[in-house]
Amino acid sequence: MRPYKLSSILFVILLITFDAAYFFAGASVWWVVILFVVYIHSLVLGAIYIQWNFYIKSFNKSTNQGLIALTFDDGPGTETAAILDILKAQSVPATFFSIGKNVAAHPELVKRWYDEGHTIGNHSFNHGFNFDWQSSKAMARELQETNDAIKRITGKSPVLFRPPYGVTNPNLARAVKKTGMYSIGWNVRSFDTTAKDPKQLLDRILNRLQGGDIILLHDSMPITREILTELIVRARQKGFTFARVDQMFDIEAYA
Repeated sequence: MRPYKLSSILFVILLITFDAAYFFAGASVWWVVILFVVYIHSLVLGAIYIQWNFYIKSFNKSTNQGLIALTFDDGPGTETAAILDILKAQSVPATFFSIGKNVAAHPELVKRWYDEGHTIGNHSFNHGFNFDWQSSKAMARELQETNDAIKRITGKSPVLFRPPYGVTNPNLARAVKKTGMYSIGWNVRSFDTTAKDPKQLLDRILNRLQGGDIILLHDSMPITREILTELIVRARQKGFTFARVDQMFDIEAYA
């Protein structure tokens, strides 16, 4: 049973208890207000922090202390080709979570991902701001559209899915289950989409780096391409080996 279901059961039990205390013992109504605030707060935080596994179980960190994984979201993007060149030069496998509309726009880069031994994952079709407000049926449709677009190019249908913005909710949990996919999170967020200083970005990642980490990057950011070679070299100096997400968790990447 997922934590959100347990918290909902606990909420109902406490609400009944506080209602009884209010009617029969004259307890303050503010206890009920506080309960509602705490409950809603937990639902919101559970949606934002994918690492909590609140609504859906996600793979966020491996127990294999010798491995780390580079993951890139939102591509194919403006820096994808250059990033692929670096990965090839350094013999590093990675996992790319692709937006379906970008797959359709850049099939040659999707083919490079696959041909060069990287894992391709699903990151929804539109990555729209309203994705998390959609019905589970609409979410599942986006996942399937993206899988279909990737399959037309590679012949493979991904089963790894990263929720847009890392936000989860019950509708998404149902959509992921319906499409038979795995939810993939992360535990090292680079914030490369907002970073301005390459050295600060590099240090932020390396100072947090531990075995089993999944690093969240974006292949649309010039600063990510700029630090990538040094990140790989220095991570190896720390004794880490790079692996794809499916390798880290010993799960299938494609249906």
